[in-house]
Amino acid sequence: MSQDRSTFQQLAELRLTEARLLLDNGLPSGAYYLAGYAIECALKARIAAEFRANEIPDKNRVNSIYTHKLVILLGLAGLKEELEANMETDADLRESWTTIAKWTEQDRYSICASDAAAAMLEAVEADGKGLMQWLRMRW
Repeated sequence: MSQDRSTFQQLAELRLTEARLLLDNGLPSGAYYLAGYAIECALKARIAAEFRANEIPDKNRVNSIYTHKLVILLGLAGLKEELEANMETDADLRESWTTIAKWTEQDRYSICASDAAAAMLEAVEADGKGLMQWLRMRW
């Protein structure tokens, strides 16, 4: 199944909305998990924007995109150095990334406390300091 940039952008926003609804309704484990997926989709939207029409992309690069590891996707999106530079002067952004970078696909098998899920959603969506806002300006 192929996905285009627009679809990944929509999925990022949808997963974030779903995460907020789950947390607000006392379901923190699902909220934590979907908040991480929102970031994954946002990074994949950025990656999708780099593909060019009428060009066959490098097979190894394409295969490497099929990961759920946010740190790897950040690098594939070409944003690692920019994020690191921004975090040098923005402690809130550093704190957000530190929280988000702990997420893994395996969290779907974890029970998450409300405070951990709330911290994850804060890191993802907080006005002015959430990583999603930073990514939206770059996708």
